Amino acid sequence: MSEIVRVDGRSTDQLREITIERGWSAHAEGSALISFGGTKVLCTASFTNGVPRWLTGKGKGWVTAEYSMLPRATNSRNDRESVKGRIGGRTHEISRLIGRALRAVVDTKALGENTIVIDCDVLQADGGTRTAAITGAYVALADAIEWGREKKFIGKKSTPLLDSVAAVSVGIIDGEPMLDLAYVEDVRAETDMNIVVTGRGLFVEVQGTAEGAPFDKRELDALLELGLAGCADLKGAQLAALAGG
Repeated sequence: MSEIVRVDGRSTDQLREITIERGWSAHAEGSALISFGGTKVLCTASFTNGVPRWLTGKGKGWVTAEYSMLPRATNSRNDRESVKGRIGGRTHEISRLIGRALRAVVDTKALGENTIVIDCDVLQADGGTRTAAITGAYVALADAIEWGREKKFIGKKSTPLLDSVAAVSVGIIDGEPMLDLAYVEDVRAETDMNIVVTGRGLFVEVQGTAEGAPFDKRELDALLELGLAGCADLKGAQLAALAGG
């Protein structure tokens, strides 16, 4: 890996400082306040005994997610989408991405006829909000499942969680592959990619776009390797948070 030092002093293959404050909300069945450097996302998991009508009687549960950004999460204020009267396309896309990522590691039959809704609210944005949301949402989801088990909505020996899941951004800047892009890097990246990976190292989703020059297979492979290594480190942070460390 190159010896290039980035604006915040990191090496090209280094994550920003990651913190996960588990149980941040006193009311939600599961919650986590996660920080990827300056990006901070509050993830809360709400557990409901029962499922949407279209799943009733099928013996399966449901996990879904909603994403939003506070008006002053960025440098200038953005109107609330509720005031605008419509949800933006980006918000819909990220909400669906988070839901897909979580369902990839959930056995809905083992979950039983229960619903868990994850709300991911961006308090402060500095790049990588969707990847931070997915990583924090997993911690909130794990705690909500254990809450459901304690309340006997989930069987004592059931294992709804098949694996963990985390996500990280990668990109190419000035020809150099880099891990976990802050906003100042993201806006000038020639290639921008978000990678969602399970704890076993399996890909759930890869979202990549050439913002400038197209990228070749060698660059793609380098980005995927960076993403895999980053998600392995994030898995360690998730496990430490869930263990109370």
